[in-house]
Amino acid sequence: MGDPVAIVGAGQTAHRSRRLDVSAPELIDEAVQAALLDARLEPDGIDAVVIGNMEHFEGIHLSDLWAVEGTGGAGKPQLKVATGGTTGSSLAQAAYYLVAGGLFRTVMAVGWERLSDSEGETTTGIVTAFDPIYERPTLAGAVSGLAIMACQYQAKHGTRAEDAALVVVQARENAARNSHAHLRQPVTVAEVLASPVLSTPIRHLDMCPTSDGACAVVFTSRPGDGRVAWVRGVSSRHNHTYIGDVTEGAVSYLHTLRLAAEDAYRQAGVADPRREFDVVEMYEPCTWAAFEWAEALGLCGPGEAARMWAEGATRLDGEIPVNPSGGVLCANPIGATGLIRVAEASMQVRGTGGERQVAGARLALATGFGGSFWSEVMVLGAAR
Repeated sequence: MGDPVAIVGAGQTAHRSRRLDVSAPELIDEAVQAALLDARLEPDGIDAVVIGNMEHFEGIHLSDLWAVEGTGGAGKPQLKVATGGTTGSSLAQAAYYLVAGGLFRTVMAVGWERLSDSEGETTTGIVTAFDPIYERPTLAGAVSGLAIMACQYQAKHGTRAEDAALVVVQARENAARNSHAHLRQPVTVAEVLASPVLSTPIRHLDMCPTSDGACAVVFTSRPGDGRVAWVRGVSSRHNHTYIGDVTEGAVSYLHTLRLAAEDAYRQAGVADPRREFDVVEMYEPCTWAAFEWAEALGLCGPGEAARMWAEGATRLDGEIPVNPSGGVLCANPIGATGLIRVAEASMQVRGTGGERQVAGARLALATGFGGSFWSEVMVLGAAR
């Protein structure tokens, strides 16, 4: 894995549907300044910057140039990363490798999104990514692809809509403790089931929002004496196939997540993820996805995830707390979303989670997900 690397600082903005009170560089600067303060560093302490967002969804290009006033990258080596919905977690992995490989001592990863600048571009960008003859008629953006996955899971395991609704009920309970979260209002199972259908079986309250927001995380090989989160395992897997080819017996939606998790667990020496992890910050774009995601990560067996949520195992005080921050269901500035998972996991290990802190957390898991079944995993621990 190269040189030992630690996370020493993380910062986020308040994530909202529209942050019209600031320009995009000002929004980015909020997260950057918070991360520098948390890391107890001045801007000169950052050797290089890794940046990224979903610029083609915003319709604003050359973000590595105009965003430099917010990222603090002027006069420094700067790398732009864009891997679709996985951009945030890819930023974290790129920053990690730059430090682990010895190219730089301290690197800041910065991700953001400001979709309020271009309403509707998200769906347009995703739809046109699919084959125009065979796939596009049934894939009206991310929701329909997730709905296909949910229908397959529901048919296989008999999972009910009520089971899925519990995921967002719990997520909102956690988000109420997180001042950064976009959606903090509590919801009930009945309210989820009464919300409009987007694409069967996904309803409005089953789905994540789109948010304006930014996140920054500092990686270093010289962490000093402060509280740190050591990177213990890093892995990425992705492929692409026609949706019609994704069937049982061939390759599942989360085949890539399972492979990435197995690789990262091997690096970190994790044999029993459900028992060994103290907290999981999992990318779950909709309630139904959380079930297959959890199973792919080895937190439970096939078809057992719904029971985990129903029995409270995933609550803040449960056996395996999932998304104490509220997760993607409560804040989704797309280019930063995966980086937020890493930031939140690092805060848990460092003991800086505030009201959403899991007591005694020493080993945490963060994941990212995006198009082409792109899955990424990072394991963070208190022990070097």
